[in-house]
Amino acid sequence: MTNRFYLFALLIGAVIAGCGGNQQKPVATAPVAKKPELMPPFRFHKLIEVSPGQSYDILSWGRGSLDAGSFMILHSDSSAIKYTTTTGDLDGTIVDAYNADMDLDGNPEILIQAKSKDTTNYASIYAFEFSNNKANKLDFPKLNSSQRKGYRGNDNFYIRDGKLMREFPIYSGSGKEAKPTGAKRQLEYGLRGNEFTVKQLSKDSTDVADKKGAVAATPVKQNVEKKTTTTKKKSEKKHKSSSSKSKKKKKHRRRHREEE
Repeated sequence: MTNRFYLFALLIGAVIAGCGGNQQKPVATAPVAKKPELMPPFRFHKLIEVSPGQSYDILSWGRGSLDAGSFMILHSDSSAIKYTTTTGDLDGTIVDAYNADMDLDGNPEILIQAKSKDTTNYASIYAFEFSNNKANKLDFPKLNSSQRKGYRGNDNFYIRDGKLMREFPIYSGSGKEAKPTGAKRQLEYGLRGNEFTVKQLSKDSTDVADKKGAVAATPVKQNVEKKTTTTKKKSEKKHKSSSSKSKKKKKHRRRHREEE
């Protein structure tokens, strides 16, 4: 009895040991690398790699007010072992930075988008074209009167087919009473001879009421056209009746002469 008990205990221990060996050990996951935090006075950083060995670090910095500061573009040409720095004053805060070749000349353009609190000039673009490790500043055009009508910021910039695209909602009214119309304005920026070109791609209206007025005006024009056609028909009838009367008079005169 005692021997059987010991054998049974040994069998149970072997089974437990075998089950424990089949259990998978938890796999240690590598810690997720955190994005390095910027130390003051730096506020923004983005790395743009145009090609192997050609990289641009865009940064902004400044202490005190967040509505003003400076930016700098650090160009690293590791193949030629050349490093250049481009700096400028910054109005507002940097939202994003883009890379494009809008004129297809092989020289990259670095575009920095900044946002200010002023609703008239809500978005600002700082543009530079780099050639032979030199930065050429490009003047970004402001919105003209027609493009600015109904503008209250909330710009969305992006690169499409090598062009800089800009979209923003259109508002009606002014001040706190301004309301979105539901329409959007879309602009396309290109580059020709170191000067920006602007083309509006969207067909929008700054006032929804204008659209309703245009629709209501259509049938009025049609009514006018109908009136003109009816007046023409009436005049034609008058002309026919007068001509028939004159013919009858001539026949009557001929008969009177023949009788004489």
